Amino acid sequence: MHALIVVSHPSEHALTHRVAHALAEGITLENARHSTEIADLTREGFNPVFNEADYAAFMKTAPVPADVAKEQARVEGADALVLVFPIYWWSMPGLLKGWIDRVFANGWAYEERADGGIVKKLGHLPVHLVGIGGANHATYEKHGYRQAYHAQIAHGIFDYCGAPVITNETLFLPDLSTPEAAIAQAKAIGARVFQAQL
Repeated sequence: MHALIVVSHPSEHALTHRVAHALAEGITLENARHSTEIADLTREGFNPVFNEADYAAFMKTAPVPADVAKEQARVEGADALVLVFPIYWWSMPGLLKGWIDRVFANGWAYEERADGGIVKKLGHLPVHLVGIGGANHATYEKHGYRQAYHAQIAHGIFDYCGAPVITNETLFLPDLSTPEAAIAQAKAIGARVFQAQL
């Protein structure tokens, strides 16, 4: 089975990238036949700006732009989608949100029907969300972050498309104390990515 790991952080030396690589290692250690691909949106120069061509595709008056079609093909080739990102302003970085805005297009991720209903088209795609939080767990709970995160990302994006969110984890750095503890937790998450599908 193949996992597409999408990572969004401007520095390739950041803990976010180390967590993404640890997840990949955990996936392949769990079963040597599993494979992974890390899509580093920064290094690849993905343009996150939803533009006129994207809007035309949304309106179904033109096909999706070539860069979007390429990303959709990557997702279609995966048995699981893993998103790894630092939490900025209680959400994901703009680059990753822009990737979702453009790639999870009408007609591909979901279909708007003439009667106003929605056809969810990604029911076959398990999603694993791994955020990296700079505050501790108690702070997130005190301010209702978990509920907001679930409503905005897990429900608002992936449930809308029918993609089941299997993992929804935040690595709280103050609680973990060391980067190595976050790496160990990421490997453990990776080892579980395909367990439910086997």
